[in-house]
Amino acid sequence: MNRALRALLARHRDPVVILPYLGYGTARRAIVCGRVLEDEGFAGADRPERRLRNLAEFFKRFESDEVPHAKLFVSGEPVVSDREGYFHAELAGRFKAGWNDIAVELAGRPEVRAIARVLVPSSAARFGVISDIDDTVVYSHVTRKLRMILTVALSSARQRKPFAGVAAFYRALQAGVNPFFYVSKSPWNLYAPLAEYLELQGLPAGPLLLRDFGWRMPKQHKETAIADILATYPKLPFVLIGDSGEHDPEIYAGIVRRFKDRIRAIYIRSVHKDPARDRSIAKLIGEVAKTGCQLVLVPNTEMAAAHAAAERLITVADLKKVRLDRDRDARA
Repeated sequence: MNRALRALLARHRDPVVILPYLGYGTARRAIVCGRVLEDEGFAGADRPERRLRNLAEFFKRFESDEVPHAKLFVSGEPVVSDREGYFHAELAGRFKAGWNDIAVELAGRPEVRAIARVLVPSSAARFGVISDIDDTVVYSHVTRKLRMILTVALSSARQRKPFAGVAAFYRALQAGVNPFFYVSKSPWNLYAPLAEYLELQGLPAGPLLLRDFGWRMPKQHKETAIADILATYPKLPFVLIGDSGEHDPEIYAGIVRRFKDRIRAIYIRSVHKDPARDRSIAKLIGEVAKTGCQLVLVPNTEMAAAHAAAERLITVADLKKVRLDRDRDARA
């Protein structure tokens, strides 16, 4: 362990932890990334639900102390975190279809270790799915920034329910083999609660591609993340899912133009009541249709699932499950 890191660790009151993010790759290449942080003792979803505790957890995530320039070993390969504690490694090797476990440990501190999981899509996959999260999976009021922040800050992964029927629809699209990816404008600080949310609500596990918070926040985050996924799997078509609240329709239409014949369908949840916004999306629907792809604006999950069943992306039996899930969610 280098002298600077030893001195840094000695000054920290909280123990150091490695937070690996779910990654993705191919049979010959794995992308592993994460962050080295001080452990602030975040509560899990099994703790009692209290609004003040949720608020405290929220601010602790944004006040987390990163460990800069930490030396790590990722599957034996040396890697150094950047000044914000983030690390990124691309490994060559042989990786199996499904989830692969990759060991990550702090150099000179083998007790500080974690297991990173990397998804390699199965050769049986018919297509992949790339989904937004806020106002697509769960109502977040993303067009009203203050309300969105309060919604996230005062609730937990167990309290925030997905839109009715979403979990069943996503499981139907996954069909046990089709890979899922989540691309969101949420900052990496919220990675852990978002991953916990997906698991608790029965949504398919998949890499979460978030963005940096503050001055490093990239403007073209979604476009770049989606393009990287499509470039990694050049023979796999994709379904894109988003909402009308911000720029998903425009971003996805641009992806269709850039990656011709790669997008099976685009589903956009309508969350905007502005007629001008509806007209702009209608124009995009016409433009996308010229490519042979369909951009479908839907008021709810059932309408998206009905279209997916007609396009044979899911089965008729799956559509019935979505409707049952919708009714159960509505009663909850």
